[in-house]
Amino acid sequence: MNAGKPMDLLTKALGSLVLVELKGKRKIRGRLMGFDQHLNLVLVEAEEFDEENNESVQLNTVIVRGDNVILVSPPPEGKSEGK
Repeated sequence: MNAGKPMDLLTKALGSLVLVELKGKRKIRGRLMGFDQHLNLVLVEAEEFDEENNESVQLNTVIVRGDNVILVSPPPEGKSEGK
């Protein structure tokens, strides 16, 4: 995806798999179904994973509070799954 306004990038990523990095070195991967101006995110098919221990926990549907979000990585351009 090309650089642009952050909300535009998130809008383009709706329905796609995204990686969300949170405070405390936590990472969640899931399909982005919605977001708001505070960066609160709704993810489905979500899983939290720990790269160090190579473990993951299925979370299904989650709402991530924007205060905890450090980074949201949308899929590479042309790789938007489900759209």
